[in-house]
Amino acid sequence: MTEKSKKLRLGILLSGGGRTMVNMAECISRGELNGEIAVVISSRGTVAGVERANKLGIEPHIVRKKDRPNIDEFSERIIKLLDDARVDLVLQCGWLCLWKIPDRLTNRVMNIHPALLPSFGGKGMWGHHVHEAVLAAGCKVSGCTVHFVTNEYDAGPIIVQRSCPVLEGDDADTLAARVFEQECLAYPQAVRLFAQKCLTVRDKIVYTTGSGPN
Repeated sequence: MTEKSKKLRLGILLSGGGRTMVNMAECISRGELNGEIAVVISSRGTVAGVERANKLGIEPHIVRKKDRPNIDEFSERIIKLLDDARVDLVLQCGWLCLWKIPDRLTNRVMNIHPALLPSFGGKGMWGHHVHEAVLAAGCKVSGCTVHFVTNEYDAGPIIVQRSCPVLEGDDADTLAARVFEQECLAYPQAVRLFAQKCLTVRDKIVYTTGSGPN
């Protein structure tokens, strides 16, 4: 198999509904991504993402932080599952747990955040908390950010951002739906750029080179 035709092996980390995982699987099935989901890890056992993974034919691994004595053993379990699945790229898809990313996975773990970082990021800023903060600030524009993950919340190098308007009368639900439409475009775009080896990180800034049409 040539490097060009080799499928990118993806590891999915989730803590909730799993819609981002499903979007990635649908992009793969439509031929928009040359990849495969090699492993799914959930930090919770009873979320919809577990059921959705099973419907995709992938039995998820449940790794709960509270079942591990410390963050080191929690992280080691995650890393072993990723290694066993020979993952090329890790995608956090609504993953809410801080874990210790080893140096060898630097710039090989991505996350998508439902706002335009560096605004509205950091600990506790997830899901509707983000959209409520955007509305409370009176922002006229919101969107999403795909970034490489570091061992600090929402602080890694930014890969792709997409924006959408904040409309009068929006609440957290209506804004979240509009942002998610952009997430469904931005995350696959970032994965394609990674697969095409078009991403270079210098001084915490991502440079995109030699990429084809998005």
